[in-house]
Amino acid sequence: MRVRPAGLLLAAVAAVLWALGMTVLQPLTEQVGPWPEALRGNNAYWARDLRFVAIVGAVAGLVLAGGGNRRWSVPAVLLGGAWLAADVAVDRADPTGAGFTVLLAVAGCAAVAGAATLAVRRQRGGRDRRALVATACVTAVSVLIAAGIESPTDREPELNRAAVVTSLLLLALTLGCALAAAPGWHPARQRLAVGIGAAAAAAVLLVRAVPPGPRILPGVLLGAVLLTGVTLLAWDWPHGRPVWRWHALAALAALLGPYAMLLIVVIGTLPLNLGAPLTALAGNTAINSADSDVLYSLSGVLAGLGMALLLAFPPALGYRPAGPERPDGPDGPDEPEGPEEPDEPEGPEEPDEPEGPEEPEGPDGLRRASADRR
Repeated sequence: MRVRPAGLLLAAVAAVLWALGMTVLQPLTEQVGPWPEALRGNNAYWARDLRFVAIVGAVAGLVLAGGGNRRWSVPAVLLGGAWLAADVAVDRADPTGAGFTVLLAVAGCAAVAGAATLAVRRQRGGRDRRALVATACVTAVSVLIAAGIESPTDREPELNRAAVVTSLLLLALTLGCALAAAPGWHPARQRLAVGIGAAAAAAVLLVRAVPPGPRILPGVLLGAVLLTGVTLLAWDWPHGRPVWRWHALAALAALLGPYAMLLIVVIGTLPLNLGAPLTALAGNTAINSADSDVLYSLSGVLAGLGMALLLAFPPALGYRPAGPERPDGPDGPDEPEGPEEPDEPEGPEEPDEPEGPEEPEGPDGLRRASADRR
């Protein structure tokens, strides 16, 4: 199975964005002034969510590079967990400046390269289409998180730029994973990916252009375009074209599902207050008790996995989670021909029954022969 360099490149870009988020964006969220002990409000640590979403992008890039193969996916997920722990430790050190930015970016790229090297050495088997579609669902919902992220004032120009760039990175990962999950190369899928990418990029810009309150509507449309696009790119096309009734159901799920699942996850995790321990470990000021320290990035991952349960089901993927790549023909992907059944061996010919000995011609035989001649 070939390694996809685009996945490694996107993972490296995610590492650079994480480094910029730590040294450039995080200081913007740190409280300064004569009362630094004052408690913070909702969305105060938006830079942390953007960094965590960038880590999700690095993990997705490794999964894409390995074609969803388990030998790549497991190290990628483990790297993501270790990266989150390292993020908290580095945040506590409060690094700033170009030197620390370069150092953290190099460290992140080295971590990606190390995980990829380990995966290549252990690699066996082919790609896993379901893992790729699930990853595409997670990155698609993470696009909604990055594009809709807010701050207490929502006036930081750095927030808008960082949100757009991070969203476009996750958009590229979504399309890449969906195309990699397709049963084979088809020119129509490539053209469709370009159209979906252009529409989704325009929707991202629209989400950032409107005020925080009305962002919900363009966000819903963005999620519908992205997740419906994932199914169009990744699912099988019997007879060379999509089964539109399947994609109509997928579009309905993509329209209603992401924000419904995000709402369920956020409400379900509110009593746990998952962000508070990370805020304390990083040495940052706590969120006041009237508000909530919500990890929207984690909520996006969980909601994306929920969407994967709906959209990465085997019938739409031809029951071939790890099959070899095959180009789509005019009548859709050809099914592999099984081995020809061997002809049944012919049994030994039955020997002819031996003719019995001729009866000697007796007097009666001579008389019968004479009668026949007459």
